[in-house]
Amino acid sequence: MFAVIKTGGKQYKVSEGDVLMVEKLNVEGDSITFDQVLMTADGETINLGKPILSGVMVTAKVLEEGKAKKKMVFRYKAKTRQRKKKGHRQPYTKVQITKISA
Repeated sequence: MFAVIKTGGKQYKVSEGDVLMVEKLNVEGDSITFDQVLMTADGETINLGKPILSGVMVTAKVLEEGKAKKKMVFRYKAKTRQRKKKGHRQPYTKVQITKISA
């Protein structure tokens, strides 16, 4: 069984046991429930939401919070000696999917 959830402006296809890194979530405790489920599929049956399924939740366990590797941002304008170099580290929350309840 798998589900498609929406969090942080992105959509993720998840099944039980999957570990994924999502945009940073403000979490109290060690588990989180995703209630914006767009689709579920179990072998031959497919349930589609319009746009969200009601009564379906995906439960996950929070493994860690942190920052991703640094990405360099470099702005450059030709012939004017304008240069700007910055680094950016995106915060994330690493979660493990424990249960998909329909």
